[in-house]
Order: sequence, then structure tokens, then C-alpha cells
Amino acid sequence: MSTNDALLEQILARLNSLQVSQQALQAKLDSLTTPTSPVSPPRFEPSTPGRQPGSPTPQSLLLSPSTSLAQIVSSPPIGTSAEQIISDKDRERALYPGRVLLTTYPDQHGIKPYPLQWGTSDPSNRGPVICSRLPTSIKQRNAIGAHSGSYSIYRALSIAMGTLSPSHKPDYSKTEPPVPIPPQPAWSDPHKIVSFDPWGHLVPQVFKREIEELGLDVRPSIAVTKAHIKLSEMDESARRGDIVVDGHIVLRTRPLKNPDGTDSDMDPGVEVTTSKAAVEPVWYLPGVAERFGISESLLRRALFEDTGGMYPELITRPDIKVFLPPIGNLTVYIFGNPEYLTDESKELTLRVHDECNGSDVFGSDICTCKPYLVFAIEECVRCAQRGGVGVVVYFRKEGRALGEVTKYLVYNLRKRGGDTADKYFRATELIAGVKDMRFQALMPDVLHWLGIKKIDNMVSMSDMKYNAIVQSGIPILKRYDLPEHLIPPDSRVEIDAKIAAGYFTSGKKIAEADLIKTVGRTWEEAEH
Repeated sequence: MSTNDALLEQILARLNSLQVSQQALQAKLDSLTTPTSPVSPPRFEPSTPGRQPGSPTPQSLLLSPSTSLAQIVSSPPIGTSAEQIISDKDRERALYPGRVLLTTYPDQHGIKPYPLQWGTSDPSNRGPVICSRLPTSIKQRNAIGAHSGSYSIYRALSIAMGTLSPSHKPDYSKTEPPVPIPPQPAWSDPHKIVSFDPWGHLVPQVFKREIEELGLDVRPSIAVTKAHIKLSEMDESARRGDIVVDGHIVLRTRPLKNPDGTDSDMDPGVEVTTSKAAVEPVWYLPGVAERFGISESLLRRALFEDTGGMYPELITRPDIKVFLPPIGNLTVYIFGNPEYLTDESKELTLRVHDECNGSDVFGSDICTCKPYLVFAIEECVRCAQRGGVGVVVYFRKEGRALGEVTKYLVYNLRKRGGDTADKYFRATELIAGVKDMRFQALMPDVLHWLGIKKIDNMVSMSDMKYNAIVQSGIPILKRYDLPEHLIPPDSRVEIDAKIAAGYFTSGKKIAEADLIKTVGRTWEEAEH
């Protein structure tokens, strides 16, 4: 045995000894019954600014042995003064009476995660995803992270401010999906769906016992609903006759109103019926690691380090295999009959779209994102009107998952350094270090969740998206890109750079030597 091996064995033995000692200490602490220190009641002055003489004292702020946690942390009535509000220290004691628990360890005294077996066909055997730190659930948590991704921070703020009781129990009655997304064979394949919980939209139904009888804080991570969408671009398409009003998928909008409330003679345009699902990320770490061809331990270490050590249990709890990351979710829009998604005899049109706030919402013409999105929706509608079904999946991966700040910095560099197609990808790499971080390997999960087995038409020029879907076992019969006449002039830099880099195109090929000829608009041209 080498000296290094012997030293490593000594270190591991010492670490194991320390962990055993820590667990023993934890057991002793848990066995102690320490009475909770009483919370000092707030003092009320006889004359309080903001309260009319003779008005009743806000009794909801007085603390007594029977005062509930919700009463303690609830917001004071509007108009109460600073003297009437319980101190932040009192609020903190009421919300978090125990000592700070930074992390836990496997087999620690009192810690017993609720059984969860990813990829089993029966939800009762699979088990619910539990990441709550409420007293009813904290010792049975089987997942790291928090529900609602980045929005969990706003929940924390609401609790700290007293506008939300941490023990609020949601009422899920009448929230069940109006559109059925039934179990598919892929739900029970631990290799097919690893980036979200396929049972997430059925939580209140399939885990009713865990919620109502066991009192566990189990929450839906998917919600399915129905809606009408209205886009001015589709109004124009309907006026041109490119979209047909069929009274089922495409409807004529109700008459517009004049300022005096009477019906206007203006064309109201159209609206489109759709079914949609919001999906929060729930990562099965062994499956995610396998999908990217790396070890689970390396994935966990990278997640721990590059989130600033935000989740220590990624390191200390290798027995917990599920992680709810603080990232954006995805939304699925279905045009036509959702039951056709699993019917291979029906035509299916797909667009996988990654978020671009500047273009999708505000119409920036430096890229083709909004034209692509609108064109794809229209293609999905036309497919549904032919008797098929259309699907648009919208991922929150702003700026190729580099973020909007990085994207705008790249825009500045491009416009100052000569916005030519030959420098397009290089500009991103100079700032971000990579040209794309979307990593489409996890993207096909949602298609398997829907039960899609083949795609007739895919509106995309991305080889990464195409390859990820096909390699996951779903064939694509036809792919096509955005028609030439819909490409904004200033976005030619992006399109030509992508074509020269090998992206799919149904138009003319572009050589690397030609890229210098494609030049974007300068800032000066837009200033008046």
C-alpha cells in the first residue's frame, strides 16, 4: 500500500468517526425537551399615531398562550404604528423556534425519508416528492430544493413579511386537470423522464392519503388547464386568409367596444383555443447524470459549488436522489384534440421554443425568435384543422440559458465591434465562455410525458433539438425552418451564422467566407 493510500484511509476513517460522533450528539439533542421561551408581547401606547381615539385595540397582535403561528406572523392592519408591530426577533422565534439546521446526514437520528422509487408504474409504490421543511414533513423529506423554482424566494419573502402563513394548507378541490394527460409507458421508465415528475399534475388525487391522512406537505409540480390565446399577428393572418376561422379551433373574437360602450365596426380579429400545462423542474439526479454521460457525484459537486453552496445536502445526502433546482419551468401548448398526441395515425406538428423575452414579448428584431414562435403556432393550428394536433413547448432558457444580462452584453459587443455574421458566435464565447448552455438532452422528457411516439412536422433549424429528440426514440418525418420572407433584416446576421455553422436550412447554403458580407444595423441607423 502506498503512502498516499494509507493517508487516504486515515482521512476516511476520521471522517466516518466524526460523522458517528455528530449523529450521536444529534440524538442527544433531539431527546432533550427544552421548553419554548415565551414570546414577549408587544407594548401598546395609550395614544397611538394612526389610530382614532376610542377605536378598538388590534387584538390580533396581542400574544397569548393560545395565539396561533398564523396570528403571530400575519400582517398587522393597515395604519398600525411601529410600536404595535411585533419585533422581527419575535417573528423569527415564532416562525423558526428550533436551532438552524444547515444539513442532515444519512441514517441520522429521527431522519427517515419517505420511500421514493423513481420510474415505477404505480404512484403509491413510486411515492410522492417531498421537499418541505414544515414540521410535519421535514424529517420525511426525500427531495432537495424547493417547489416553484426561483419563485420560492418570493414565498420566503412573503413569509418573512407576514403576508403568508408558512403552515397554510392549500385547498386543491376543483383544481384537477380539465384535459386528461394519462399515464404513459415512459412514466415508468427511469431513463425516459428524469427532469420533472410525471405524476406532478395528479398529486392531489394519487397522493391523497399522504396529504390528508399523514399530513405531509406534498404539492403539485404540474398544472394543466384550457384557455383562449389572442395574438395580433394571427389577427393579420386571418385577415389575409392564411388562417381559417373554423368556429372550433379558431374563433372570431367578440366585437370590440367603442369608448361609449357600443359595439365597434372594427374587425375584432380571432382567438385560438388551446390546452396548456405548466411544468416545474424535478430532477432525478442519477438519470440526469446518465443523460449527460457524467457521474452522479460529479453532477452533485458541480451543482453544490456553482450555486454558492446553496444546497449542502447535495453533498451530505447522497441517499436523496431528487433535486428541485431553482430554475425556470416549461409550458406546453396543445392545439387540437390532446387525445391525438398518443395516436400515431394522426399528424403532429411540433415547435420546441426557448425563451426570448426581448423578441417574444417586446418584438426586438435582432433575432427571429418571435417570428419563429408565431409561425409555429400558425403551423400547429393548420395541422389541427387538418385533423391532427399541434404542440409548442416553451422553455425558460433565456439567452440560450446564458441569461438576459449576458445576452445584452453580447448585443453591445456586436454593435460596437462590427455586427457581421462571421463574428456572431465568437461574440458570445468572448463573454460567456460558451456559445450555448441549453443542453437539449433533457428537452425530450416532456414529449415522452405527453405520449408522443412520432413527429410529422418539426419547425426548427436546430440540430441539437432534432438530434436530442431522435436519439430519445421519437422519429421526426419532416423538419423545416422559418420562411425567408418572415426573417427580419437585422436578424440575418444570426440566421446566416447558424446556416454556415451547420444548422438545418431549407434555403440556400452559406459558406464561411460569405459571412463577412452579412452586416447588422448599427445603433446610429436607429437614432433619430
